[in-house]
Amino acid sequence: MAAPFHDAPAAAHTLSLALQGGGSHGALTWGVLDALLEDGRIALDGISGTSAGAMNAVAVAHGFAQAAAQNADPVQARQAGAELARQTLTRLWEGVGALGGPGWGGQAVLPALAWMTPWLSPAQANPFDINPLRRLLEREIDFERLAAAPAGVPRVFVCATNVRTGRGEIFSGARLSADAVMASACLPMVFQAVEIDGQSYWDGGYSGNPALYPLIYEADCHDILLVQINPIAHDEVPDTVPEIMDRMNEINFNACLLAELRAIEFVRRLLHEGKLDPAHYKDIRMHRIDGGAALAEFGAASKGRADLSFVRLLFQRGRDAGAAWLAAHRQDLGVRATLHLTQNT
Repeated sequence: MAAPFHDAPAAAHTLSLALQGGGSHGALTWGVLDALLEDGRIALDGISGTSAGAMNAVAVAHGFAQAAAQNADPVQARQAGAELARQTLTRLWEGVGALGGPGWGGQAVLPALAWMTPWLSPAQANPFDINPLRRLLEREIDFERLAAAPAGVPRVFVCATNVRTGRGEIFSGARLSADAVMASACLPMVFQAVEIDGQSYWDGGYSGNPALYPLIYEADCHDILLVQINPIAHDEVPDTVPEIMDRMNEINFNACLLAELRAIEFVRRLLHEGKLDPAHYKDIRMHRIDGGAALAEFGAASKGRADLSFVRLLFQRGRDAGAAWLAAHRQDLGVRATLHLTQNT
């Protein structure tokens, strides 16, 4: 792991982040974030995350909220916040690795539950709704501090799916909690629905993986970096039942994202043609780090694997991807989009 920086230069660009979920593959996003935070020349505005992306989002914001409470000077707070965010991400993901699986206390437990789910509901297979990931999250993240965080701390938007309405719901500000993050990561065949204010929620991936619209309407900057860990395209057609199910899930979990990306492209085109008023419509510049190539060799089934060696391997691949993106595209921030939606979606 790279050594922390101490004399980071002033931020040259502001960026919002959109972080996909994907089980333990979220450790690749941890590596991407570590590279961005270490660089020190990017200030973060909003962060939208789903499932593992929500975990990464609150970990980053927690570090900046800690620094804001300790430093009155905004530049010092930003520099200290980046390092504290890196430390929080490390503790969180190494904690996941110590559990041995996302949300379960050992590698033997998750396969056993997966074997039972075709016949037993989560309420039957896990009647006490045991989930060690919640304890880890509550230990590492101060949600009260996040709710009261001052300006300068990245604002977090966590997406979960309302079971009754089927609609995505965004948790932010005072509503941001461990419950919200657990709801965002609640796979309905493994965990019982998470209840918040009398409503039941499942994984946010069904309605926004991640949701982009909060970054359009609630964040100020026009540049959004999508860290994508669920591949859009596959070269081969799956022909076994597990492969077919995995591909179906990838398609389902990307559907809402693709719809939002196409809407952004449509608005951008109308703005550039002078058909929309730029005072009322935001010209979003999309960027993407596509983790598909780095994750392809492991397969979708490895999303349930979270031993520490695997987590650290994904972290390093994420760091490499983040560093490569910075080298190639930092100069494009504030200038042009680098994700050409019509060609990539």
